[in-house]
Amino acid sequence: MSEAAGRGRHVGQSPPCDRDWEAAGKRWQLPFVCGDLQYSEGGFKHILLRIYRPPARTAVYPDTLRQENMEKSGSVDSLGSKRSSSRQPSVDSLSSTSTSRSDRSAQAKPPSAMSSDSVSTSAELSPELRVKPKAAAKKVQRDSDKEEPQLLPNEMVQDMAQDITYFCPFIGALRGTVTVTNYRLFFKCIDREPAFVLDLPLGVVSRVEKIGNASRDVSYGLVCKDMRNLRFAHKQLEDTLRKSIFEVLMKFAFPVSNGLPIFAYEYGQVFPENGWKVYDAVSEYKRQGIPNESWRITKVNDHYEVCDTYPSTLAVPVNIPDEELKRVAAFRAKGRIPVLSWIHPESQATVTRCSQPMVGVNGKRSKEDEKYLQAIMDANAQSHKLFIFDARPSVNAAANKMKGGGYESEDAYQNAELVFLDIHNIHVMRESLRKLKDVVYPNIEDSHWLSNLESTHWLEHIKLIMAGALRIADKVESGKTSVVVHCSDGWDRTGQLTSLAMLMLDGYYRTIRGFEVLLEKEWLSFGHRFQLRIGHGDKNHTDADRSPVFIQFIDCVWQLIRQFPAAFEFNEYFLVTILDHLYSCLFGTFLCNSEQQRLKEEIPKRTVSLWSYVNSQLEEFTNPLYVNYSNHVLFPAVSLRHLELWVGYYIRWNPRMRPQEPVHQRYKELLAKRAELQKRVDELQREVTNRSASSSSERAGSPTRSITPVQTFV
Repeated sequence: MSEAAGRGRHVGQSPPCDRDWEAAGKRWQLPFVCGDLQYSEGGFKHILLRIYRPPARTAVYPDTLRQENMEKSGSVDSLGSKRSSSRQPSVDSLSSTSTSRSDRSAQAKPPSAMSSDSVSTSAELSPELRVKPKAAAKKVQRDSDKEEPQLLPNEMVQDMAQDITYFCPFIGALRGTVTVTNYRLFFKCIDREPAFVLDLPLGVVSRVEKIGNASRDVSYGLVCKDMRNLRFAHKQLEDTLRKSIFEVLMKFAFPVSNGLPIFAYEYGQVFPENGWKVYDAVSEYKRQGIPNESWRITKVNDHYEVCDTYPSTLAVPVNIPDEELKRVAAFRAKGRIPVLSWIHPESQATVTRCSQPMVGVNGKRSKEDEKYLQAIMDANAQSHKLFIFDARPSVNAAANKMKGGGYESEDAYQNAELVFLDIHNIHVMRESLRKLKDVVYPNIEDSHWLSNLESTHWLEHIKLIMAGALRIADKVESGKTSVVVHCSDGWDRTGQLTSLAMLMLDGYYRTIRGFEVLLEKEWLSFGHRFQLRIGHGDKNHTDADRSPVFIQFIDCVWQLIRQFPAAFEFNEYFLVTILDHLYSCLFGTFLCNSEQQRLKEEIPKRTVSLWSYVNSQLEEFTNPLYVNYSNHVLFPAVSLRHLELWVGYYIRWNPRMRPQEPVHQRYKELLAKRAELQKRVDELQREVTNRSASSSSERAGSPTRSITPVQTFV
C-alpha cells in the first residue's frame, strides 16, 4: 500500500465539501442543524447533523475520519448508511485516554453483578470497575453489613477475619477486615474517609504465595492475572488447628483443583435478555449470503466426529462432498480443514481458516487437500490466485516439519502464494506480558520508561498481529483475492488474524452485537482454548499452555478504536469489561476449550452469558460519537509510531494514571444529547416528506419525480 494511498482521504470517492452540502440543502430544501462540541484529539472537534446519501463501499485510513470531522467539510461523517435492524444505537472508542474507574463506580446500578477486580473506593485510588445488572441482585442483610460485601445470588461467605493488613503499593499499609466468599475476596478499611474497599473476584488470582513467618506476622502474596500483585499480612493464629483465611481463599480461588464447581455454575442472576441466543451460526452465514452457488453449509461435523475442536455447522465449497472433507481433515492438524469465515459481499473473495498441513519432513501431499484449496480459489471469479497466510515465522513453520506438520508447497498448490507473517508463539507472548507487568506495576520508572517498554516487545507483537490482519484485509478488499489463514493448530494466531481482518472489512462486527457475534464465532465456536490459556480455577500457574492470546486481540481492537474513534459502536469500557470477565468466572461465556465441551458441560443451561449482562445495559458500553460506517473498510496505520500502550487497561490500577475528566459520564451525557438531536432530525425528515408530498400533488398534470429517501444521522 503506497504512502500516497495512506495519506488519501478515501479510495474511490471524495468526501462532500461545503458546496455539496449547500447543493444538497437546496435540492432537498432541508435546514441543517449544527451542535458545537469540543472533544479531545482523536475525536470530533464538532458534531454536525447532516443529511447525506450512503456511499459505495469505501476504504478508510486512520486520519481520514478524523480529518473529515475536524475540517470545514466534515460532518459526523457524511458517510453513514441506513441503520440495519441488527445495529444498536452508538458506541464508542475512547482515544488513548482511559476511562476513569471512579466514573464507572459512580454510575453503578443496584448491587454488583460482578465486581471486576479489586479496587479502592478511596479518593486516592481508582475505584473498582463494578459490573451491575439492571435487575437488582438479592441483597443479604447482616448485622455486620458495614464490613461485608453485598452478595450475589448464591454467593456465600466462607470465612471472615479482622485485623488484616493490606499493603497498598500506592498509599501504604491499611488495616481492616477480609471476607472470603465462594466468588470474591473483600477487604475493607473503615479507618479512612471515605472507606477503602478492595473487591477481587477469586478467578483473577493466578497464585497465592506464603511469604514467610519469621516474625509474629504471616504474609501472603496474591499474584493476579490482571497485572496486579497484592500483599496481605495477619498475626499468627493462636488456635493452631484453625486455618488461615488465605488458606480458605486458596480453596475457592482454585475450585477446579479442589474438586469444587466454578462460581459461574452457582450464579443465578436473571437478566432481561438471554445472551446465549446472540449467535446462531446459520443466521450469521445467511447474513453473509451463504449458502450460494459456490458455498454450502454442511453438517458433516454435527457430532464433532470430523473435528472435535470445530463447530458443528461449517461452510465449505459447494463442489466438495462430505466424504472428501473427511479425507482433507486427515491431512490437516487436529482435523481442522479450511472453512469459510467471511465472504466479500461484492467480489465473493473469502477469508477461510484452518490448521497447518501434515506434510512432515518427507513433504507428503494430499490430492484432496490440493483440490479443496483450488475449489476455494475457483469460488471467487474475480481472481485466479489464492494467498495462503501462515501466521508463523518461516523458521518455526519449517521446524514443525520435524513434528509431522509444516506448510504448503507452492509447487503442490498451483496459483497459490505462501506468505509468512512472523507472529511468535504462545510462549513468547506469555513472557512478553510478564515483562510488561514488571514494567507497569506497581510503579513506573519514568527515567527509563521508553526503553523498559521496548524491552518487553509487547507493542512489537501487537504491530505484527495488526500488520498481518491488514495484509489479509487488503488482499480481500483491494486485491479481490481469496485468502487462507492458519498457524500451527489454527486456534490462537489464526483467530487473531481472521477476527481482526473481519473487523476491518465488515462494519457489522463494529457494532456491539456484531462484536459479540464475532467473538462467539471466531473465538468460541472455532475452539480457542480459553480454559487452557487462562487457567480458570486451576492452581497450576506454571502450565505452559497459559498465554495472553485473547488479551492481545482485544488490545488490537483498542488500537483500531483509537485510530477510528467514530467507527465503533462500543467504547473502551466494553473492552475492559470483556477482559475483566474473561477472568472473573462469573459468566459461562469463556469457560471450556471448544463448542463440544460447552455442550457436554451444558454451559448454556447451567450458566449466565456475559452478553446477557452487556445487552441489558447497552448505554454503559455505547460510543456517543459512533457513525454507522457499514460500507467502510478500515485500513489502520500499523507502524510502531502509531501504536500506544493501552494505559486504560494495563496501568489502570495506578492512581496517577486516572484521567482528570470523568470520561464515562461525559459519554452518557453525549448519548442523551445525541438522542435529542436525532429526534429533531426525524421530525424535520417527516416535515420535508409531507411538504414534498403536498408539493407534488399541487403540480398535478406536470411530470413528477420520485424523491429518493435520504439517510439521517447524528
